[in-house]
Amino acid sequence: MKSLQLNRPTALAADPYLRDFLPRIEARRERIAITAKRLAPKGKKLKEFAAGHEYFGLHRLPDGRWRLREWAPNATAIYLIGDMNHWQEMPKYAMKRLAHGGVWQLVLPKEAMFHGMKYKLHVYWNGGDGERIPAYTRYAVQDPETKLFAAEVYAPEKSYLFKYKAPDPPEGALIYEAHVGMSGETEEVASFQYFREKILPRIAADGYNTVQLMAIMNHPYYGSFGYHVASFFSIADRFGTPDDLKALVDEAHRLGLRVIIDLIHSHAVRNEAEGLARFDGTTYQYFHEGARGRHEQWDSLCFDYGKDEVLHLLLSNCRFWLDEYHLDGFRFVGVTSMLYLHHGLGHAFQGYEEYFSGAVDEDAYTYLALANMVIHQVNPNATTVAEDVSGMPGLGASVEEGGCGFDYRMAMGVSDYWFKLFDIPDENWNMYGLFHELTNRRQDEKTISYVECHDQAIVGGQTAIFRLIGKSMYDSMAHGHSNIEVERGVALHKMARLATAATAGNGYLNFMGNEFGHPEWIDFPRQGNGWSCKYARRQWSLAENDLLFYRDLLLFDNEQMRLIKKFDLFRYCVQRVLIDDEKKILIFARGALWFFFNFHPSQSYYGYTVEVLPGEYKLLLDSDAGCFGGLKRLSGGQHYFTTTVYSGKTRQNMLSLYLPTRTALVLQKLN
Repeated sequence: MKSLQLNRPTALAADPYLRDFLPRIEARRERIAITAKRLAPKGKKLKEFAAGHEYFGLHRLPDGRWRLREWAPNATAIYLIGDMNHWQEMPKYAMKRLAHGGVWQLVLPKEAMFHGMKYKLHVYWNGGDGERIPAYTRYAVQDPETKLFAAEVYAPEKSYLFKYKAPDPPEGALIYEAHVGMSGETEEVASFQYFREKILPRIAADGYNTVQLMAIMNHPYYGSFGYHVASFFSIADRFGTPDDLKALVDEAHRLGLRVIIDLIHSHAVRNEAEGLARFDGTTYQYFHEGARGRHEQWDSLCFDYGKDEVLHLLLSNCRFWLDEYHLDGFRFVGVTSMLYLHHGLGHAFQGYEEYFSGAVDEDAYTYLALANMVIHQVNPNATTVAEDVSGMPGLGASVEEGGCGFDYRMAMGVSDYWFKLFDIPDENWNMYGLFHELTNRRQDEKTISYVECHDQAIVGGQTAIFRLIGKSMYDSMAHGHSNIEVERGVALHKMARLATAATAGNGYLNFMGNEFGHPEWIDFPRQGNGWSCKYARRQWSLAENDLLFYRDLLLFDNEQMRLIKKFDLFRYCVQRVLIDDEKKILIFARGALWFFFNFHPSQSYYGYTVEVLPGEYKLLLDSDAGCFGGLKRLSGGQHYFTTTVYSGKTRQNMLSLYLPTRTALVLQKLN
């Protein structure tokens, strides 16, 4: 890497608030470069180092024999146990310690292992022992009766062969965040096959171009939303087999959809029998020792990103999912927790000095940069997204200038702002504050905005529509009901989503079902609810009923997505036109489209005039249209013409509009 020139107009150096911190950014750049060179010396690429999944784990050799390797430096003995030996330790299944690095190996004849066989490792160390699932296992499964997990040999006679090429990265990501297990309407755990057959066509038809799948990596507790990962190279078997996931990804590509998954490298489950905890008897093999290694709020363990062996595991994990499943990228979950020793808990991040203080885990920052290097070396078209609430400068900047190299950052403040507004009367909404939050982003990174993701609806929370409407959703969502709460909620739901998507920097995200205002909250089966899936499913039939407002909200979302793609909206900058906080008016332009919002709870404006570019304008979208569940106060397809007004020597081109209360209009400038 070239040295970061402090007088060079890089994106980071252009930020005046960072000028005093440029030497520290340069130090980060050098740290990344030195680490990459140490891991991949003599001109090798970092992706060659990130191939631990081909060295470790169970593999069939060219001659048909099986080889199993594991890293367990503190172990004194390791036995392979499973169906092949009736779960009994036998000398011929004892692994041998190699001469270097704490690596253990076992080679078996080809008839010793077969497809579907279950197995584990029995690891011994000074003072104890325990059964463990190999760290690099590619398929860990749960016994339906005992509920215990084991590794399974996955070697079908005919493995799935991919048929379709992934779509190229879009100019703007329109992300559909989804959870396979809760994608069905019945009260059960849905499968990869169900999602492929029933849900992917919906997503494609609704206009999204990227599917973001949650909870794909193996996690013992279903209710963790996939965040407590145990086997990092295994899928969650409750949804199906590895080939089932491959078929899902391939079908998504056929439909023109890219597929990214949540990558949880911020922490790991504390389970010892299923996960990496005390794998070889030590607490520090993969994780920090002592309090630093425990995330008490998440009840999980924190990786030690300063160890080469941990980097080997995690970087190989990045490559594995790209190689094995042809994925198109990742959303890195919990980046804030990774970056700070305090995990971001109780910190408002109000000053730039917090981004360069002793509270920053520089090893984690380096790891994130290395991960992006590996991912983009393996697949230059891959997409990486950082889930960070702190605003750490450099996450979206290039690695060459000291950044982490993420393609996008989640604009998490936008969602927080909307939900704060939902809790106060409409007349107190501040239009200046809203527009600032919608457009507040760094110039050195791309961002993805959203009104809500899964976070807002997790048990204890609510979806946006439920926050707006409340209990009236249970009996007043049918057409013909006169209900003030429903009328308000439906109107604001559309306006909030349009305002967010139309001002988004480079991408927009929606969580599964929220495009039509899915009601209530998300609650996975657990002891406290009688192990019910009632709130861990999606009621698609609500959006298919022409008599309900849910259908109208879906149609509005479809039209919103269509306009964004047709006019290639994310290629253009957002241009503020007018903010009238007293009248709750917000007007801005983007490319050929002009957006008019009247957030006032009761006041409509006849003949509202605003200065615009001269010419003709056509009404393309009216949130108040009857087909979108509105009050039909405007005629569709109207054309508007500017008039010239002189004030002294000043010439103004004025557009006059009728702006009904709680209504958003989208006009196209025709000439």
